[in-house]
Amino acid sequence: MLLPVIMAGGAGTRLWPLSRQQLPKQFLPLTPQASTSQQSTLQQTLLQQTIQRLDGLETHPPMVVCHEDHRFIVAEQLQQCGRLDDSHIILEALSKSTSASIALAAFTALEKGGDPTLAVLSADHYLDDTAGFHKSLQHAEALAEQGYLVALGVKPGYAETGYGYMHIGKGIANGFKVETFKEKPDHATATAYLASGDYWWNTGIFVFKASRYLEELERFQPEIFAACAQAHHDTTKDMDFLRPSATALAQCPSVSVDYAVMELTQHAAAVLLDSAWSDVGSWEALWKLGKKDHANNVQNGDVVLLDSKNSYVSSSGPLVATLGIDNVVVVATDDAVLVSRRDHLQDVKSVIDVLHQAGRSELVKPSHVYRPWGYYRVLNTGERFQVKQITVKPGKSLSLQRHHHRSEHWVVVSGTAEVTLEEETFFISENESTYIPLAKVHRLKNPGIIDLELIETQSGSYLGEDDIERLSDDYGRR
Repeated sequence: MLLPVIMAGGAGTRLWPLSRQQLPKQFLPLTPQASTSQQSTLQQTLLQQTIQRLDGLETHPPMVVCHEDHRFIVAEQLQQCGRLDDSHIILEALSKSTSASIALAAFTALEKGGDPTLAVLSADHYLDDTAGFHKSLQHAEALAEQGYLVALGVKPGYAETGYGYMHIGKGIANGFKVETFKEKPDHATATAYLASGDYWWNTGIFVFKASRYLEELERFQPEIFAACAQAHHDTTKDMDFLRPSATALAQCPSVSVDYAVMELTQHAAAVLLDSAWSDVGSWEALWKLGKKDHANNVQNGDVVLLDSKNSYVSSSGPLVATLGIDNVVVVATDDAVLVSRRDHLQDVKSVIDVLHQAGRSELVKPSHVYRPWGYYRVLNTGERFQVKQITVKPGKSLSLQRHHHRSEHWVVVSGTAEVTLEEETFFISENESTYIPLAKVHRLKNPGIIDLELIETQSGSYLGEDDIERLSDDYGRR
């Protein structure tokens, strides 16, 4: 029986401005859901689609490996899928690439008993055939039981330079030996790979026994093995999360599983993935996946396209109207807009570099900032004021806190708020308000069964999120 290990630590920078450091692409609803029993929907995030794709396949409860900054997002999305109680969430304080992430999962799996076969899945892929995916995993599982380290591959449909390739060798039961792994080629090399018919795209989906992976990792990358073994040994439990030692992980080299193990092992095998597949790595990929209109456009959100063709236009913020464009991508959010020719999308990284050097918050913060109690959205900001829309989930509460540089005014839009202010606790309902003076201890709680929505107006000399002194917190934050 397979144990799914879902890698949810990617940054997704090529999908800026929608994908941000605090809310990367795997936590966004970007693609239709592929299902034999449900209609396509954009409501599930890529992570949730990855979880849902396991339905109908007999597996152990999944493990999710993610950065600690995203722990509450992962927990919330697992809870929405009904999988939080039986899943394991492994938190990485430091991102050390996929070889270390898989090692931490493998050590955890072995500690829980037996020697399970791991199905290593990316949280940000799109597949359109769940039944075919299950069949491919089962073929890979049979090879893994024989000691192979198995990669799922896809026959290339065009000369793609953004994917790694596998040179396919002789056939074995339900699969093939892998002669060599090839990293992302230039266009001429990719064209030659396509013409030969002997090369597959490497999807980054792997199947192998936990012990076999660790054996090969120790053989080829003893430093990674030792650091991860120590990090696992010093793991602490924090609510629903497992925290491997950050001190030990700091000593771990950062190497992908392809470089660290798969390119070096003599036991690599490949199984053809029986499904269309995409790593959803760019706006061009989403244009290819999207439903086209009569002019070959893909459009999402509040958009109006006139005399426009072959374009991708999306807005999660203001109305976007286009006139006379061709082969263009336009992506608008509440606070940023990307406009690019489709053949220049590889240069989005250059935009990211400029934003990083300038220290722009639009690279980091999404329009909706998620917290374990709900989320907030900044509506307006000025030199000494900021206005937020805050949503608190039923039964959830913010920390008991105070601010040293700002006061706050809360107006309830819907629901009921339980407010603690110094020694007093009271309730305010729709269209009622209260004032939180500077430096006063306070807490906001939703005691009801529907979302609490309110407008918060902050005023003061400093409005940063780090002006929070937490005195007590249900989620272990400081």
